[in-house]
Amino acid sequence: MDPGDFSTALGSAVRSRRAALSLSQADVADLAGVSERFVRFVEQGKTTVQLEQLLAVLGTLGLELDVSTAGPTSTAPPPEARQQ
Repeated sequence: MDPGDFSTALGSAVRSRRAALSLSQADVADLAGVSERFVRFVEQGKTTVQLEQLLAVLGTLGLELDVSTAGPTSTAPPPEARQQ
């Protein structure tokens, strides 16, 4: 996934969750211990946010950042499929 696409999707998820909880950006900022500007940047999909602050915002909203292994980027068959 492109970093810009990820940031946009993350921003949308944060904005949706905040709205579902009836919280303002200022409310989330106060609860997470970050600036309102930072919350706004996250929701706008800015790609240069601080991870520690991002995790605080996600935790405040009951969201998690899930990291998984990306699929193979090569078109070559996996080693077990190759004939020797």
